[in-house]
Amino acid sequence: MKGWTLAGKRALITGGSKGIGLATADEFLALGAEVLIVARGQAELERVVEERRNAGFSIAGVQADVSSEAGRQAIIEAVRTRWDGLDVLVNNAGTNIRRPTVEYTAEEVAHIFAVNFTSAYELTRGLYPLLCRGNGAAVVNVASVAGMLDVGSGSPYGATKAAMLQMTRNLAGEWAQDGIRVNAVSPWYTETPLASPVLRDPARLDRILKRTPLARIASAEEVAAAIAFLAMDKASYITGVNLVVDGGMTIKGL
Repeated sequence: MKGWTLAGKRALITGGSKGIGLATADEFLALGAEVLIVARGQAELERVVEERRNAGFSIAGVQADVSSEAGRQAIIEAVRTRWDGLDVLVNNAGTNIRRPTVEYTAEEVAHIFAVNFTSAYELTRGLYPLLCRGNGAAVVNVASVAGMLDVGSGSPYGATKAAMLQMTRNLAGEWAQDGIRVNAVSPWYTETPLASPVLRDPARLDRILKRTPLARIASAEEVAAAIAFLAMDKASYITGVNLVVDGGMTIKGL
């Protein structure tokens, strides 16, 4: 069996220009993968790709909005154009709005679902033929502990992450016959742009740290390492798993 490497793997990462997605792209590149990242912002995407190409890495980008059907089709076409198969799909794109349930508008709920769940569901389905032609293909869904229990992240966000976890289990069983592994990673609060507004609140940060046995916030690189492991051939007998990256938060009692 191959070592701790992603050499020769062709990987697509959504939400790849910042946060966990960017850390995952950097981890994959360091481990030898060819990477295609998706981002909505053109300027940021170009900067990320150029910096890493200049460092000698094999990376490209596609500007697209994962919440739209047109955006998802553009992503699928970009993968088809670049490769004849796909080895790793990381569904990482995500967004959130935190407020009481009764204060959400229908449009806000629909947007959270479109970015967090529908994008992952439809991209995974649309890329199925390319995953079937992959070399030990693996799908890694970036879910959240918010999909497992109430952590105050808002009910729509929690519902989308719970849906991702159930999709992971269903597809792991359904696609095992095709040699496609499907797993999830569920982080707790992580140092990312999405979490920064929450972590800037001293009182809330204190509550978060008190609930976390390791008593610190995860780095995006720590989550990326878990994603990379699940994508490796070293994890070839692991499917349908939710790897929780939470500093022990979910095992802590009252």
